[in-house]
Amino acid sequence: MRRLYQAADRIEAQFLVDFLDRYLIEATVFGDYLAGAMGELPVDIYPTVWILEDEHLPRAQELLARFLAQSRDKSSPAWICSLCGEQVEAGFDLCWNCGRGRD
Repeated sequence: MRRLYQAADRIEAQFLVDFLDRYLIEATVFGDYLAGAMGELPVDIYPTVWILEDEHLPRAQELLARFLAQSRDKSSPAWICSLCGEQVEAGFDLCWNCGRGRD
């Protein structure tokens, strides 16, 4: 098991785990509930994403770079789902209405 990334919060960590799962890379989050003790623990208590199989780490690092680039890219426009026609915000790769991926 190898550490991949220290997330800003539990939500970002889980989004990353879900993103990696789409590419068949098993990952888990450690420390996701430590923020509740923030007043009593050192400041560096953010959740971390760990890759379960060491041999998946290089591919996971590539996907992490892609994940971070997509999450920071606010300039891309919203898109229309080709299955249900719903407008989806630019930062999402799955339609919130039907679950279809961006084409």
